[in-house]
Amino acid sequence: MTQPSCVEPFERGALCSVCRLNRDAPGLGRCSRLVAESNAMRTLLTRAAPIAASNESVIILGESGSGKEVLARAIHSNSPRKAGPFVAVNVAALPAELLESELFGHAKGAFTGASTNKRGLFEVAGSGTLLLDEIAEMPLGLQAKLLRALQDGEIRRVGETRPFTVDVRVLCATNQDLRACVSQRRFREDLYYRLRVFTLEVPSLRQRIEDIMPLATMFLRQQERGPTRFTGSAEKALKAHRWPGNVRELVNAVKHGAVLAEGEAVDVEHLPEEVVHPSRVFRGVAEPLRTLEEVERDHILRVLEECGGRQVEAARILGIGRTTLWRHLRSLGISETA
Repeated sequence: MTQPSCVEPFERGALCSVCRLNRDAPGLGRCSRLVAESNAMRTLLTRAAPIAASNESVIILGESGSGKEVLARAIHSNSPRKAGPFVAVNVAALPAELLESELFGHAKGAFTGASTNKRGLFEVAGSGTLLLDEIAEMPLGLQAKLLRALQDGEIRRVGETRPFTVDVRVLCATNQDLRACVSQRRFREDLYYRLRVFTLEVPSLRQRIEDIMPLATMFLRQQERGPTRFTGSAEKALKAHRWPGNVRELVNAVKHGAVLAEGEAVDVEHLPEEVVHPSRVFRGVAEPLRTLEEVERDHILRVLEECGGRQVEAARILGIGRTTLWRHLRSLGISETA
């Protein structure tokens, strides 16, 4: 029985019948919609729906470029705070001495260059949501001030002595293991447990192969002009790529293909070299020619590894039956525990 899809074709802004989320993520321009054809993403969004409706803090985990901010914006747009602002700040992009002022604001004359009073992002995001991206990079000294703000619901501008109340929901995102950061004393344990009311992990694109073409098609439609589809060869190349840069890399690959394609379809020759021949690009030398048996063996091992050794899932991705996969393993000399 075919599972219901969580991709489109419902009216923009309507709730998905599968995950019960409005998957629009306002404010991100072109990459503004969650796509969930894969089981991994459907599971994530189904879990995210009741969390979005709460007012608690959330830690969003995932590799760089996997779509953590898109998920954060979707959580905001499905929350009771959706009428309020959504404010995102990359903690790693600001030096420590400026980050405190950026978050909490400052008073006139608080330091050299502070010629006027300035509202911090906690104030700007009042009644809405504040996303602290790359939270693991926050300096320890500022982590203590963030913990106090979260516990008391109050902040104090730099250069002022009187605190005031703020009403904001805090979401955090990181591509690092925060528990490891705690054990390495790079992240405060008390702040970690204060933030970790809920944890959501966005799967990498290689863990959601079924989403590659729906995403690529969506990005292609968003181009101002040019091709409207992918050829079979291009589609095969897109699905085979490991996407170390995740969705961000896919967006750029689609733009690359849309610019170079002259007809109605993006073909494999229009895609970036690192997508079509990744080994040539990352090794810096031409890939040595291999036999078909060697290529087949490596690909089967790669798929098995990505599936955690689950042969039923590997056979589905390879497009063959479980028995056929077993015969291939035997003929290629691969043990079932390889």
